[in-house]
Amino acid sequence: MGRTSDAKERLIEAVIELIWTGSYGSTSVDQICDRAGVKKGSFYHFFESKTELAITGIEHGWAEHRKLLDQIFSPTTPPLERILNCFRQFRKEQEELKKKHGRVLGCPVHSLGAEISTIDDRLRDRLQQILGQFILYYESAIRDAHASGVIIAPNANALARIVFAYSEGLLLHARIWNDLSHLDEFESGAMLILGAKIDSQIPKN
Repeated sequence: MGRTSDAKERLIEAVIELIWTGSYGSTSVDQICDRAGVKKGSFYHFFESKTELAITGIEHGWAEHRKLLDQIFSPTTPPLERILNCFRQFRKEQEELKKKHGRVLGCPVHSLGAEISTIDDRLRDRLQQILGQFILYYESAIRDAHASGVIIAPNANALARIVFAYSEGLLLHARIWNDLSHLDEFESGAMLILGAKIDSQIPKN
């Protein structure tokens, strides 16, 4: 039973890495099995298709990432600092991934979504749900910042979507140019969009 459980976990980890470092279309079931060290028969024991495995992998990654986001966006942290800390975590993750893989990888959800949006409705719909859940973290911080008078943001949902699109755009540019310097404007750009400024009340890590 232990070997079976481990095989499934290795398949999930393999598909996330292969899609993130390459692409969904270019990643085959054979490549996934080779990377995971799992026989093809075992793959189809657990998953009906590559799409099903990809969805499972994305959901697994999102569940893990949400644990970190729950900490970053804790109500005990000042609202704007939550957003800045999130961007700082993005930068840290991208730096670590570049050291490991030799290039900037950007956001796996957006990269995958852009690739499959017109060819795989089931996978696209799940990615959209995840992105919508992510935006809610920004929205909650912006609502709290508005309520405390730090910024003026009567439409927190719209502003959250703008900030989110801005941050994901920088991650995409960093991936395209393979250059982490595109993330240098994470914090200053977000504060400009929010109509705030980085000051002594928002410490840098």
